[in-house]
Amino acid sequence: MEKNFSALGFMSGTSGDGVDCSIIKSNGKDVINIKYNRFDPYPANLSTKIHRTKERISEKRDLLKYSTDIQNLEEEITNFHINIAIKVKYEIDYDLIGFHGHTIYHNSDEKISKQIGIGTNLAKATNKTVIYDFRQNDIKNGGEGAPLSPIYHLALIKSLFNENRVKIPSSILNIGGIANITQIDKDFKFTSSDIGPGNCLIDKWVRNNSNKLYDKNGNFAKNGKIDKFIFDQYLDNFYYSKINSKRSLDTNDFDISFAKGLSLENGASTITEITSEILSKKIGDNDIYICGGGRKNKFLIDSLKNKVKNKIFYIDDLNIDGDYIESQAFALLAIRSYLGLPISFPSTTNCKEPLIGGRIIKNTQSI
Repeated sequence: MEKNFSALGFMSGTSGDGVDCSIIKSNGKDVINIKYNRFDPYPANLSTKIHRTKERISEKRDLLKYSTDIQNLEEEITNFHINIAIKVKYEIDYDLIGFHGHTIYHNSDEKISKQIGIGTNLAKATNKTVIYDFRQNDIKNGGEGAPLSPIYHLALIKSLFNENRVKIPSSILNIGGIANITQIDKDFKFTSSDIGPGNCLIDKWVRNNSNKLYDKNGNFAKNGKIDKFIFDQYLDNFYYSKINSKRSLDTNDFDISFAKGLSLENGASTITEITSEILSKKIGDNDIYICGGGRKNKFLIDSLKNKVKNKIFYIDDLNIDGDYIESQAFALLAIRSYLGLPISFPSTTNCKEPLIGGRIIKNTQSI
């Protein structure tokens, strides 16, 4: 009988608002037991520092130019994760830690993906085996380094299918800062890619034009008017020429300059409609389960539903909290990495063959 390992997974997403963490117990393949979820918000000054640093790094040479700032931020973020891991250990123990870190630069064309987070420090402070830096082996072997969650989406659907809770084919659409979709066919073959902006454009517009961090429930967008000229111009001049062909995306692939001069509400409405339009072009024909923070934007989801014929559900309808799919994914990636199982595939990151990944800092006492 295969052993099930328990792993704590961390996710610090592009919103920069805090850290999601989850514990799952799994054989790394088709058994998923979700044991624990929690969210810890970053202090306002740390969140501001994350956004400021990320916005400064628009090209590869900026990684060197701002290396001191990056190093200081990396230590702060790592210490924040350490405190969470220690608190969680007092509530529920675990074998492994999957440490995503925080992405400050990702460029699939340049084959660069930089996640900050010091795995050795986390392992030393917690006395746990830590797996981190998940993307580099994929990039070295022809992949784009992302998306990495699809193998968890597949394992989760398999587990739910075995319990007669879902039908196949089906898809999981994650709307985080960037949106990605995993499409699973009737034979459990899967494909995945980033398909466009999720929350990143909307969040940045709201941060830059109000004292809010995001458009709660899509209320700003609901009270605005879509600028049809800007909508058409953006899709014609930018998206179809630059973004449509990529497998993985970064927030740096998008900006909000095209909406300059619009009111807060009209800008939110136009940007949300653009986001919805882009996503609608790439989601296929399967039933779709939506997860991620973007699912809470009612204006965005209603707009998406109006554009597609698919049956769209919330993954929460399956009694699974849609806020924590990504942190659960990195828990599974830790288990698979520890077991020597591949975490990226030609149908997900565009690598040449299935690849293992992640740097492992072993602590034999924790297994």
